[in-house]
Amino acid sequence: MTHAGDAAGSAQSPIDSAAMASMLGLRAREHVALVGGGGKTTLMRAMALGAAARGQDVIATTTTKMGASQADGFELLLDSSTAAVDAALAVSAAGDKPLMVWTAVDGGKAMGVEPQACDSWFEAADDRLVVVEADGARRRPFKAHGPFEPVIPSTATVVISVIGADALGRVIADQCHRPLRVAALAGCSPYVRLTPEAAAQVIMHERGVRQFVPAGARFVVVVTKVADANRKMSAELLSSLARFGAAETVAVAFADG
Repeated sequence: MTHAGDAAGSAQSPIDSAAMASMLGLRAREHVALVGGGGKTTLMRAMALGAAARGQDVIATTTTKMGASQADGFELLLDSSTAAVDAALAVSAAGDKPLMVWTAVDGGKAMGVEPQACDSWFEAADDRLVVVEADGARRRPFKAHGPFEPVIPSTATVVISVIGADALGRVIADQCHRPLRVAALAGCSPYVRLTPEAAAQVIMHERGVRQFVPAGARFVVVVTKVADANRKMSAELLSSLARFGAAETVAVAFADG
């Protein structure tokens, strides 16, 4: 696990997304909520598929919406009741597949579940991984949250704030979801380039995502899509996060977000 004090070094040695579960030190029973932009769904899939392959009971979902194609490789269940989830897990576990739970599919979009359903699944057993995508970013690598998001379940034990390194050095209005909100939290214009310091300020702002993190949950910042072109700025971002007091930070290298 890369801690804030080692942040600059972590950007120099990014890890593959498939190794995220072990790098995060996830336990046999964990409730993970993913927020932000830049690869939440990719990380969710990597953690869920990897844990299921190791024989763990895994439930993945969203409390908002996501692409219906993301159920590939999962057992799909369109019933969020705890009884239905428990029954489906008994079937999916036999094939080493994680369970994807939605309430409906409308065209190419999957409708997510209420956060209370995630709490119920997590509390129903002492040896399962629940992974939840808790907001959307319209495929942008960075965002600030609106007044009704993120939708984090109350029993989440780990909250992961994701930022794509490809947002760094780019104009906020062009690359960020809710750019005016990003600029307001960073104290700058939405028409300037997003600096590592500004990104760290948005992530760690008292009116940012941390205010929604349940008491006792770990807060982790994950920097994705680290590449040669943005490696220096990624290191600067992690160093800035350390100065703002980020509890834990990790750099992850992968291309698809």
